[in-house]
Amino acid sequence: MADESVLPEHVRRNRVRWNAEARNYVAGGERAWARQEPTWGIWRVPESELSVLPKRLAGKTGIELGCGTAYVSAWLARRGVRVVGIDASPAQLATARRLQRAHGLEFPLIEADAERVPCSDRAFDLAISEYGASLWADPDRWVAEASRILKPGGELIFLVNSPLFVLCVPAEDGVAAERLLRPAFDMRRIEWPGDPGVEFHLAHGDWIRVLRRNGFEIEDLIEVRPPESAATSYEYVTLEWARKWPSEEIWRARRR
Repeated sequence: MADESVLPEHVRRNRVRWNAEARNYVAGGERAWARQEPTWGIWRVPESELSVLPKRLAGKTGIELGCGTAYVSAWLARRGVRVVGIDASPAQLATARRLQRAHGLEFPLIEADAERVPCSDRAFDLAISEYGASLWADPDRWVAEASRILKPGGELIFLVNSPLFVLCVPAEDGVAAERLLRPAFDMRRIEWPGDPGVEFHLAHGDWIRVLRRNGFEIEDLIEVRPPESAATSYEYVTLEWARKWPSEEIWRARRR
């Protein structure tokens, strides 16, 4: 890990946050590692319904940006991807390494910031982030790094909250409302009361511009609608809300 004195302030804060929160994600990581079929987002929508992953993965190189407990990396490794997981939190990586041993699955896990990836240019066919770098890192920096480390034709996949959802969440603790509660313009860096971390949320136009500026062509935007039977442990959005409007979305882009 880089000298903390030279890291951006939001990187330091998010590292502290996730070291403290890591214990609360152990059980979820254990369940996710045990699943044979990937499920995505807080509603755990099955891969068979969303088709997030490329069809041909065996023999590809991949990297998970902000891997946490590395369950997405595990899903990729089981499908024949030579995958690397990076995360800024040593506590999260400790859980990931324990789960590697428990499942007999090995791949590199690197303590690193997704805004400064310690990997060579054009090293990967696939870069993926599910609420990792895509939420907790500066979009201008992590998307530029994803562009640098992807081969021409390589694919970037990331899952984030939808901007509509973010506009409807109260500034204080609460559940997403059925009305707009914050301005859409200048939405970017968000700090929630009582949370020491820093999140980044972009409007669709801003995502399009940052992706294209860094050499990506957008291939798809999946607005995730959970099934009627879905459930989540997160209290900031109800199933009724998420069935009406997207609380999560998945971007797919390809490096030119």
